[in-house]
Amino acid sequence: MTSQIVQELEHTKAVQNDGAPGCDFGIALVLVGILMLVFGILYHLQFMLAPRRARKQSTEDSLIRGESPFPVSLTLITAVVLRRISITAIISMLFHIGPF
Repeated sequence: MTSQIVQELEHTKAVQNDGAPGCDFGIALVLVGILMLVFGILYHLQFMLAPRRARKQSTEDSLIRGESPFPVSLTLITAVVLRRISITAIISMLFHIGPF
C-alpha cells in the first residue's frame, strides 16, 4: 500500500527520487559515529594503560611481586569492529559500492 502511494507520487512528479535527499545527512551521521569511535578508542586505550603503568612502577619499586596479565578488553574489540564496519559503510555510501 505504502509503496503504491510513493510510486503514484513519483509518477505525478509530486515527489522525485533524485538520489535520496537524506543521503548527505546519513553520511554526516556515519562520519560523526566514526569520529566518536576514534575518540572513544583513544580514551579507552589511555584509560587501560594507566593501571598497567602503575603496576609496572609498583613492581619496579618492589611493592608487588610478579606481573599478572590484564584481560583483553572486549569493549575495545567491539569499538574497533564497529569502526571498521562504519568505514566500510561510509566508503560504500560515498562511492556507491558494496552492500550499504
